[in-house]
Parts: sequence; structure tokens; C-alpha cells
Amino acid sequence: MDSGNGQNFCAVLTPHRSLTREGFIAVMALVIGVNLAAGTVFTLAGAWPVAGFAGLDVLLVWWAFKRNFADGRQAERIELTAHELVLQRIIGSAPLQEIRFLRHRLRVELDEDRERELIGGLFLRAGTQRAEIGKFLLQEERKSFALALRQALIQNSY
Repeated sequence: MDSGNGQNFCAVLTPHRSLTREGFIAVMALVIGVNLAAGTVFTLAGAWPVAGFAGLDVLLVWWAFKRNFADGRQAERIELTAHELVLQRIIGSAPLQEIRFLRHRLRVELDEDRERELIGGLFLRAGTQRAEIGKFLLQEERKSFALALRQALIQNSY
């Protein structure tokens, strides 16, 4: 989260990624090695169809990681100015989505169940216009960001 200069509030929200490209290569090398060894053992034992399923395992793991990395290329940029809040969404190679909210009508809503200590979605609302933000954030991060954005709305009132 990056706060602006006192006049504006600006934050860029991105999903967490704990596995680097080098880590991905290491994990895939391990998966390929284990499946190659298992496929070889089963082939030598006469159960050659198992080798094909071992190869299918490698493809499924590769596809899951590819999908995960694609989901990691999303971001939300939230900028609060004197008159409006601008929400920009970057989702992979899709065109940039931009939603504008009038500042004087803007509310930050966080779905909370205090009894069970559950935190749901984080929404921006201005009249009938509503957008969910930070779906990929952890519960506590959504709560913390909601507080920071509410404070920015109050502190930077003009």
C-alpha cells in the first residue's frame, strides 16, 4: 500500500506470490524427476501404462502453476483525489478497467461477522454504483485496507 502526498491517497493492491520463477523451475524439475523415476520402475515391472499417467501428472502440475502465475498478474490501483476515487483494474492481458466514484457519495463497506470473527468482501459504493475490491487479499488485509481508506476519506476532506 502506497499513500500519497497528503492531498491524494493512492494504493496498489496485488496478490501474494511466494514462488519465484526459479522456484517454479526447481519444483517442476523435482516433479518431473519423481514421475520419470516412478514411470521407469513401473515400465520395467511390466505396468507400462502407468508411465503415461505419470506424464499426465506433470502436465496437470504445470497447468496449475501456469494458471496461478496468470492470476498473479492482476492488480488494483485506487487513487483518491479531491473530487473522486478512481479504481483501475489490471487483469492479465485484458484491457484496463476503470471505475470512477464521486468522493462526496463514496462509502467503504466491509462485510463482517463479528460473532464468528469472519471478514467478507470489501466494497466501494456510491449510490447504486458498487464494486468489490481486494478479493485476493487476506481477511485481515481487507480489514486493514478498509480502515486506511476510510481514514483517507476523512483526513483528506476538502
